Amino acid sequence: MIDLDGVRTSPNALAPHYSRFRVADRLLLTGHSHQAWPDVAAHGQAEAFDDAALAVDRKWELAFARAERVRAGFRDWLGDPQGEIALGASTHDLMVRLLSSLDLRRRPRLVTSDAEFHTLRRQLTRLGEEGVQVVRLPAAPVDTLAARAAAAVDGRTAAVLLSAVLFETSRVVPGLGVVAAACRRHGAQFVVDAYHALGVLPLPIHAMGLGSAWITGGGYKYLQLGEGNCFLRLPAHAANLRPVVTGWFAEFDALADGARPDLTAYGPGATRWAGATYDPTSHYRASRVVEFFRTNGLTPTLLRTISQHQLSVLCDAFDALDAPSSMITRDRTVPLTDFGGFLALRSPEADRLRSQLADRGVSTDSRGEHLRLGPAPYLSDDQLKAAMATLGELLFLPR
Repeated sequence: MIDLDGVRTSPNALAPHYSRFRVADRLLLTGHSHQAWPDVAAHGQAEAFDDAALAVDRKWELAFARAERVRAGFRDWLGDPQGEIALGASTHDLMVRLLSSLDLRRRPRLVTSDAEFHTLRRQLTRLGEEGVQVVRLPAAPVDTLAARAAAAVDGRTAAVLLSAVLFETSRVVPGLGVVAAACRRHGAQFVVDAYHALGVLPLPIHAMGLGSAWITGGGYKYLQLGEGNCFLRLPAHAANLRPVVTGWFAEFDALADGARPDLTAYGPGATRWAGATYDPTSHYRASRVVEFFRTNGLTPTLLRTISQHQLSVLCDAFDALDAPSSMITRDRTVPLTDFGGFLALRSPEADRLRSQLADRGVSTDSRGEHLRLGPAPYLSDDQLKAAMATLGELLFLPR
């Protein structure tokens, strides 16, 4: 079992399990966008091929069993052991199905923030061009975002769509249960994007008052599942909705409407939100990684402890650089507990610094004026300090 001390030291106790990604030899601080995969992920991909070769067209029974293991993993992350979980190749696939189930003629209003990830930003912008009223609330100040979103809900609102952690700044959005309550009162849907939360921030949805909410996210980032492993957690009332965008997998165990046999029938539970034929390799890989996390005790609580420690190491090393705030700075107005899993440094030179860091073997990324450094559990404290030291060298180079 892994603990914080094993992660802090050099060599990092987890690093040998990521030999294919060579995490011990590289400074991979892109953990907020793409963490390395443990070596067992490759075994899962090979098993997908072996099952296809062995069972041919009967492989789907085996593949569906792997998909169920992935659903169980997401239930654990959400503290929702009985939850209905629909799977999809991307959150966009799942959000399009959900949006297609809304009665936008009767409720032509969607409430969101101006800091949502591109999946929502682009799709909602396009819907706005077709006459849907999209209300974008300023994300700042974050501490009041939930209250402002709740106040914006009315009888014409079809849904509120907000992130649990903002993807540019890493700020945690508090008080989302208030939005869920407002949506229940007005008969609107509440959708929480948990992609930048799961794996670095415990998200016990029932304790947070989010039992009636839709939760979406995936494993491409902190959960190390790779592409093709996204989910949509369904509230109980999901059975009342009929997505217009629907694939033939949603016909499995379909229950015809006795009162309206002329209507398209849907399967029960998560099947209602299914698509069509897909590549199951991603679920084989993910099921192996889910097992790896359990075996090594990488629980939401421990991962939060590791993440907060690593952010502290990065922040202390950055502060020691004593760089002019006009050149680069970080948000010191709130404690580290108000952040998700990465350090966002604000600089007018963010993209240049990202490029120069890459040239020196430090992988980061940038979004606008934010240089984002995302640690991961397989990195040691020494690696984090080395990455920040490289940034310091760049900041004080003659210009």
